[in-house]
Amino acid sequence: MLSFIRISRWLAGNASLFIIAIAVCTFFLPELFSWVRGTTQTVILGIIMLTMGLTLTTNDFRILTRRPFDILIGACAQFFIMPCVAYLLVRVFHLEPALALGIMLVGCCPGGVSSNIMSYLCHGDVAFSVGMTCASTLLAPVMTPLLMEITAGEIIEIDAIGMFLNILIVTIIPVGMGCFLNYTYSKSKYFPTIQSLMPGLSVICLACIVGGVISTVHDDLVNRGLWLFLWTFAVVFCHNSLGYLLGYLSGCLAGFSKAKKRTISIEVGMQNAGLATVLAGNFFAAQPLAVLPCAISCAWHSISGTILAGLFLKADTRQEKKL
Repeated sequence: MLSFIRISRWLAGNASLFIIAIAVCTFFLPELFSWVRGTTQTVILGIIMLTMGLTLTTNDFRILTRRPFDILIGACAQFFIMPCVAYLLVRVFHLEPALALGIMLVGCCPGGVSSNIMSYLCHGDVAFSVGMTCASTLLAPVMTPLLMEITAGEIIEIDAIGMFLNILIVTIIPVGMGCFLNYTYSKSKYFPTIQSLMPGLSVICLACIVGGVISTVHDDLVNRGLWLFLWTFAVVFCHNSLGYLLGYLSGCLAGFSKAKKRTISIEVGMQNAGLATVLAGNFFAAQPLAVLPCAISCAWHSISGTILAGLFLKADTRQEKKL
Protein backbone atom coordinates (compact mmCIF):
# COMPACT_ATOMS: atom_id res chain seq x y z
CA MET A 1 0.00 0.00 0.00
CA LEU A 2 2.92 2.34 0.74
CA SER A 3 4.08 2.04 -2.87
CA PHE A 4 0.62 3.07 -4.11
CA ILE A 5 0.72 6.14 -1.85
CA ARG A 6 4.13 7.08 -3.29
CA ILE A 7 2.80 6.66 -6.83
CA SER A 8 -0.19 8.84 -5.96
CA ARG A 9 2.08 11.57 -4.60
CA TRP A 10 4.30 11.40 -7.67
CA LEU A 11 1.30 11.68 -9.99
CA ALA A 12 -0.07 14.64 -8.02
CA GLY A 13 3.31 16.38 -8.18
CA ASN A 14 3.83 15.67 -11.88
CA ALA A 15 0.23 15.84 -13.10
CA SER A 16 0.91 18.06 -16.12
CA LEU A 17 3.86 15.95 -17.33
CA PHE A 18 1.84 12.76 -17.00
CA ILE A 19 -1.16 14.20 -18.86
CA ILE A 20 1.05 15.56 -21.67
CA ALA A 21 2.80 12.18 -21.96
CA ILE A 22 -0.57 10.44 -22.30
CA ALA A 23 -1.68 12.99 -24.92
CA VAL A 24 1.49 12.46 -27.00
CA CYS A 25 1.23 8.68 -26.77
CA THR A 26 -2.43 8.82 -27.80
CA PHE A 27 -1.61 10.98 -30.82
CA PHE A 28 0.66 8.24 -32.17
CA LEU A 29 -1.54 5.38 -30.90
CA PRO A 30 -5.10 6.80 -31.02
CA GLU A 31 -6.70 3.43 -30.33
CA LEU A 32 -5.26 3.46 -26.78
CA PHE A 33 -8.10 5.61 -25.46
CA SER A 34 -10.75 5.08 -28.12
CA TRP A 35 -12.85 3.48 -25.37
CA VAL A 36 -13.18 6.81 -23.52
CA ARG A 37 -16.43 7.96 -25.07
CA GLY A 38 -19.91 9.03 -23.99
CA THR A 39 -21.04 7.33 -20.79
CA THR A 40 -17.54 6.05 -19.98
CA GLN A 41 -16.19 9.59 -20.14
CA THR A 42 -19.00 10.81 -17.89
CA VAL A 43 -18.33 8.07 -15.33
CA ILE A 44 -14.61 8.94 -15.28
CA LEU A 45 -15.40 12.59 -14.55
CA GLY A 46 -17.79 11.45 -11.83
CA ILE A 47 -14.88 9.55 -10.22
CA ILE A 48 -12.76 12.73 -10.31
CA MET A 49 -15.50 14.67 -8.54
CA LEU A 50 -15.93 11.81 -6.05
CA THR A 51 -12.23 12.06 -5.17
CA MET A 52 -12.74 15.78 -4.56
CA GLY A 53 -15.67 15.08 -2.25
CA LEU A 54 -13.66 12.53 -0.26
CA THR A 55 -11.20 15.27 0.71
CA LEU A 56 -13.87 17.80 1.79
CA THR A 57 -15.13 18.12 5.36
CA THR A 58 -18.03 19.97 6.93
CA ASN A 59 -15.57 22.73 7.93
CA ASP A 60 -14.82 23.32 4.24
CA PHE A 61 -18.48 24.14 3.63
CA ARG A 62 -18.84 26.30 6.73
CA ILE A 63 -16.64 28.94 5.11
CA LEU A 64 -19.57 29.63 2.75
CA THR A 65 -21.46 31.13 5.71
CA ARG A 66 -18.48 32.41 7.71
CA ARG A 67 -16.97 34.49 4.89
CA PRO A 68 -19.89 35.39 2.62
CA PHE A 69 -18.27 38.58 1.24
CA ASP A 70 -15.13 36.75 0.13
CA ILE A 71 -17.12 33.94 -1.48
CA LEU A 72 -19.51 36.39 -3.19
CA ILE A 73 -16.61 38.34 -4.74
CA GLY A 74 -14.93 35.10 -5.77
CA ALA A 75 -18.05 33.61 -7.36
CA CYS A 76 -18.87 36.83 -9.22
CA ALA A 77 -15.31 37.05 -10.55
CA GLN A 78 -15.36 33.36 -11.54
CA PHE A 79 -18.59 33.48 -13.52
CA PHE A 80 -18.12 36.96 -15.01
CA ILE A 81 -14.46 37.25 -15.98
CA MET A 82 -13.88 33.90 -17.70
CA PRO A 83 -17.04 33.81 -19.87
CA CYS A 84 -16.48 37.45 -20.92
CA VAL A 85 -12.82 36.84 -21.78
CA ALA A 86 -13.75 33.71 -23.76
CA TYR A 87 -16.43 35.62 -25.67
CA LEU A 88 -13.97 38.39 -26.58
CA LEU A 89 -11.20 35.98 -27.61
CA VAL A 90 -13.57 34.11 -29.92
CA ARG A 91 -14.05 37.35 -31.84
CA VAL A 92 -10.45 38.56 -31.70
CA PHE A 93 -9.11 35.24 -33.01
CA HIS A 94 -12.04 34.72 -35.42
CA LEU A 95 -12.47 31.14 -34.22
CA GLU A 96 -14.54 28.68 -36.20
CA PRO A 97 -17.80 27.65 -34.45
CA ALA A 98 -16.54 24.34 -33.02
CA LEU A 99 -13.45 25.84 -31.38
CA ALA A 100 -15.49 28.84 -30.22
CA LEU A 101 -17.92 26.51 -28.44
CA GLY A 102 -15.04 24.73 -26.72
CA ILE A 103 -13.30 27.81 -25.35
CA MET A 104 -16.58 29.39 -24.22
CA LEU A 105 -17.55 26.16 -22.49
CA VAL A 106 -14.25 26.18 -20.58
CA GLY A 107 -14.96 29.80 -19.61
CA CYS A 108 -18.43 28.99 -18.31
CA CYS A 109 -17.37 26.04 -16.13
CA PRO A 110 -16.56 26.25 -12.40
CA GLY A 111 -13.09 26.38 -10.87
CA GLY A 112 -10.71 23.46 -11.27
CA VAL A 113 -10.12 20.81 -8.62
CA SER A 114 -6.33 21.27 -8.52
CA SER A 115 -6.58 25.01 -7.80
CA ASN A 116 -6.62 24.23 -4.07
CA ILE A 117 -3.20 22.57 -4.35
CA MET A 118 -1.80 25.57 -6.24
CA SER A 119 -3.12 27.97 -3.58
CA TYR A 120 -1.39 25.90 -0.90
CA LEU A 121 1.91 25.87 -2.83
CA CYS A 122 2.03 29.67 -3.23
CA HIS A 123 1.03 30.44 0.40
CA GLY A 124 -2.44 31.55 -0.60
CA ASP A 125 -5.60 31.38 1.49
CA VAL A 126 -6.37 27.65 1.21
CA ALA A 127 -9.66 27.87 3.14
CA PHE A 128 -10.82 30.60 0.74
CA SER A 129 -9.69 28.47 -2.21
CA VAL A 130 -11.69 25.46 -1.02
CA GLY A 131 -14.69 27.70 -0.34
CA MET A 132 -14.54 29.18 -3.84
CA THR A 133 -14.27 25.73 -5.41
CA CYS A 134 -17.25 24.51 -3.39
CA ALA A 135 -19.32 27.59 -4.25
CA SER A 136 -18.57 27.54 -7.99
CA THR A 137 -19.21 23.77 -8.16
CA LEU A 138 -22.56 24.14 -6.38
CA LEU A 139 -23.53 27.01 -8.71
CA ALA A 140 -22.34 25.26 -11.88
CA PRO A 141 -25.56 23.33 -12.72
CA VAL A 142 -27.37 26.68 -13.06
CA MET A 143 -24.61 29.10 -14.08
CA THR A 144 -22.85 27.03 -16.77
CA PRO A 145 -25.97 26.36 -18.92
CA LEU A 146 -27.18 29.95 -18.39
CA LEU A 147 -23.84 31.48 -19.41
CA MET A 148 -23.54 29.14 -22.40
CA GLU A 149 -26.99 30.24 -23.54
CA ILE A 150 -25.88 33.88 -23.30
CA THR A 151 -22.44 33.54 -24.90
CA ALA A 152 -22.90 30.68 -27.38
CA GLY A 153 -26.63 30.63 -28.04
CA GLU A 154 -26.12 32.39 -31.36
CA ILE A 155 -23.75 29.61 -32.56
CA ILE A 156 -25.76 26.53 -31.58
CA GLU A 157 -28.95 25.71 -29.71
CA ILE A 158 -28.06 25.05 -26.08
CA ASP A 159 -29.89 22.27 -24.26
CA ALA A 160 -29.87 24.14 -20.95
CA ILE A 161 -32.06 21.64 -19.08
CA GLY A 162 -30.04 18.67 -20.31
CA MET A 163 -26.80 20.42 -19.39
CA PHE A 164 -28.18 21.26 -15.94
CA LEU A 165 -29.04 17.61 -15.29
CA ASN A 166 -25.73 16.37 -16.69
CA ILE A 167 -23.69 18.71 -14.48
CA LEU A 168 -25.83 17.73 -11.50
CA ILE A 169 -25.12 14.05 -12.13
CA VAL A 170 -21.37 14.32 -12.78
CA THR A 171 -20.49 16.99 -10.19
CA ILE A 172 -22.93 17.59 -7.34
CA ILE A 173 -23.97 13.98 -6.73
CA PRO A 174 -20.41 12.50 -6.73
CA VAL A 175 -19.10 15.36 -4.57
CA GLY A 176 -22.02 14.85 -2.19
CA MET A 177 -21.34 11.11 -2.01
CA GLY A 178 -17.67 11.78 -1.29
CA CYS A 179 -18.52 14.24 1.47
CA PHE A 180 -20.96 11.74 3.00
CA LEU A 181 -18.33 8.98 2.99
CA ASN A 182 -15.78 11.37 4.50
CA TYR A 183 -18.22 12.39 7.24
CA THR A 184 -19.20 8.77 7.96
CA TYR A 185 -15.83 7.04 7.83
CA SER A 186 -13.33 9.81 8.61
CA LYS A 187 -12.46 8.18 11.93
CA SER A 188 -11.89 4.79 10.34
CA LYS A 189 -8.36 3.42 10.55
CA TYR A 190 -7.96 2.97 6.80
CA PHE A 191 -9.80 6.06 5.53
CA PRO A 192 -6.77 8.43 5.61
CA THR A 193 -4.90 5.91 3.45
CA ILE A 194 -7.76 5.89 0.95
CA GLN A 195 -7.76 9.69 0.92
CA SER A 196 -4.01 9.75 0.19
CA LEU A 197 -4.64 7.70 -2.96
CA MET A 198 -7.28 10.09 -4.33
CA PRO A 199 -4.93 12.70 -5.90
CA GLY A 200 -3.21 10.05 -8.01
CA LEU A 201 -6.52 8.50 -9.04
CA SER A 202 -7.81 11.94 -10.03
CA VAL A 203 -4.76 12.57 -12.25
CA ILE A 204 -5.12 9.16 -13.93
CA CYS A 205 -8.81 9.82 -14.64
CA LEU A 206 -8.07 13.28 -16.06
CA ALA A 207 -5.36 11.77 -18.27
CA CYS A 208 -7.89 9.22 -19.55
CA ILE A 209 -10.30 12.03 -20.47
CA VAL A 210 -7.55 13.91 -22.33
CA GLY A 211 -6.50 10.71 -24.07
CA GLY A 212 -10.08 10.12 -25.16
CA VAL A 213 -10.28 13.63 -26.62
CA ILE A 214 -7.02 13.25 -28.55
CA SER A 215 -8.33 9.97 -29.92
CA THR A 216 -11.55 11.71 -31.03
CA VAL A 217 -9.88 14.65 -32.80
CA HIS A 218 -6.85 12.69 -34.05
CA ASP A 219 -7.86 12.72 -37.70
CA ASP A 220 -8.55 16.47 -37.66
CA LEU A 221 -5.17 17.15 -36.06
CA VAL A 222 -3.43 15.04 -38.70
CA ASN A 223 -5.35 16.54 -41.62
CA ARG A 224 -5.03 20.16 -40.53
CA GLY A 225 -1.51 19.93 -39.16
CA LEU A 226 0.30 21.73 -36.36
CA TRP A 227 -1.39 25.04 -37.15
CA LEU A 228 -4.73 23.92 -35.68
CA PHE A 229 -3.09 22.93 -32.40
CA LEU A 230 -0.98 26.08 -32.12
CA TRP A 231 -3.89 28.40 -32.94
CA THR A 232 -6.11 26.69 -30.36
CA PHE A 233 -3.32 26.69 -27.77
CA ALA A 234 -2.81 30.44 -28.31
CA VAL A 235 -6.47 31.05 -27.42
CA VAL A 236 -6.29 28.76 -24.37
CA PHE A 237 -3.08 30.51 -23.24
CA CYS A 238 -4.64 33.98 -23.52
CA HIS A 239 -7.86 32.87 -21.81
CA ASN A 240 -6.02 31.29 -18.90
CA SER A 241 -3.47 34.11 -18.48
CA LEU A 242 -6.08 36.86 -18.60
CA GLY A 243 -8.08 34.90 -16.02
CA TYR A 244 -5.11 34.95 -13.65
CA LEU A 245 -4.48 38.66 -14.24
CA LEU A 246 -8.08 39.85 -14.00
CA GLY A 247 -8.73 37.57 -11.03
CA TYR A 248 -5.82 39.17 -9.19
CA LEU A 249 -7.06 42.66 -10.11
CA SER A 250 -10.54 41.82 -8.80
CA GLY A 251 -8.90 40.89 -5.49
CA CYS A 252 -7.12 44.24 -5.47
CA LEU A 253 -10.40 46.09 -6.08
CA ALA A 254 -12.03 44.14 -3.24
CA GLY A 255 -9.21 45.10 -0.87
CA PHE A 256 -8.10 41.50 -0.31
CA SER A 257 -4.89 40.53 1.46
CA LYS A 258 -1.93 39.22 -0.55
CA ALA A 259 -2.84 35.61 0.22
CA LYS A 260 -6.45 36.07 -0.88
CA LYS A 261 -5.43 37.94 -4.06
CA ARG A 262 -3.23 35.01 -5.02
CA THR A 263 -6.03 32.57 -4.33
CA ILE A 264 -8.69 34.40 -6.32
CA SER A 265 -6.23 34.75 -9.21
CA ILE A 266 -5.66 30.99 -9.30
CA GLU A 267 -9.32 30.13 -8.74
CA VAL A 268 -10.50 32.36 -11.58
CA GLY A 269 -7.79 31.30 -14.04
CA MET A 270 -7.97 27.54 -13.46
CA GLN A 271 -11.19 26.02 -14.78
CA ASN A 272 -12.71 22.56 -14.48
CA ALA A 273 -11.69 21.70 -18.04
CA GLY A 274 -12.49 18.05 -17.41
CA LEU A 275 -16.14 18.97 -16.96
CA ALA A 276 -15.98 21.12 -20.10
CA THR A 277 -14.57 18.16 -22.04
CA VAL A 278 -17.38 15.85 -20.99
CA LEU A 279 -20.06 18.47 -21.71
CA ALA A 280 -18.58 19.17 -25.14
CA GLY A 281 -18.65 15.47 -25.98
CA ASN A 282 -22.20 15.01 -24.71
CA PHE A 283 -23.86 18.15 -26.09
CA PHE A 284 -21.77 19.22 -29.09
CA ALA A 285 -21.12 15.84 -30.72
CA ALA A 286 -21.91 17.36 -34.12
CA GLN A 287 -18.92 19.67 -33.58
CA PRO A 288 -16.13 17.22 -32.58
CA LEU A 289 -13.44 19.91 -32.55
CA ALA A 290 -15.24 21.60 -29.63
CA VAL A 291 -13.44 19.22 -27.28
CA LEU A 292 -9.97 20.32 -28.45
CA PRO A 293 -9.75 23.60 -26.44
CA CYS A 294 -11.08 21.68 -23.43
CA ALA A 295 -8.40 18.99 -23.69
CA ILE A 296 -5.60 21.52 -24.14
CA SER A 297 -6.96 23.43 -21.12
CA CYS A 298 -6.84 20.23 -19.02
CA ALA A 299 -3.09 19.99 -19.48
CA TRP A 300 -2.17 23.68 -19.72
CA HIS A 301 -4.05 24.83 -16.61
CA SER A 302 -2.04 22.40 -14.49
CA ILE A 303 1.23 23.63 -16.02
CA SER A 304 0.40 27.32 -15.79
CA GLY A 305 -0.94 26.98 -12.24
CA THR A 306 2.35 25.45 -11.16
CA ILE A 307 4.31 28.21 -12.94
CA LEU A 308 2.19 30.96 -11.35
CA ALA A 309 2.58 29.45 -7.87
CA GLY A 310 6.35 29.41 -8.44
CA LEU A 311 6.35 33.06 -9.51
CA PHE A 312 4.42 34.05 -6.39
CA LEU A 313 6.99 32.21 -4.24
CA LYS A 314 9.87 33.94 -6.06
CA ALA A 315 8.21 37.28 -5.34
CA ASP A 316 8.19 36.35 -1.64
CA THR A 317 11.88 35.46 -1.79
CA ARG A 318 12.76 38.80 -3.40
CA GLN A 319 10.71 40.63 -0.78
CA GLU A 320 12.50 38.81 2.05
CA LYS A 321 15.91 39.68 0.57
CA LYS A 322 14.98 43.39 0.44
CA LEU A 323 14.09 43.25 4.11
